[in-house]
Amino acid sequence: MSTNVGTLDRLFRAALGVGLFYLALFSGLPAFDGGVLKYGALVVGLVMIVVSATRVCPIYTIFGFKTCRS
Repeated sequence: MSTNVGTLDRLFRAALGVGLFYLALFSGLPAFDGGVLKYGALVVGLVMIVVSATRVCPIYTIFGFKTCRS
């Protein structure tokens, strides 16, 4: 698969992934005490971090989007 995630998009996704991890694990907010929202945030955060690290977004590939220059 070719890269389709640009630098700004990559930084945004990494920040979002880390933020979701923080909310789910360390925030102490009552909304994240339940299982569905806590584990949902962990899964979405993990996906964001993996996409940021690999620079390949499967949804972008399906729709033909590309935010990188090459």
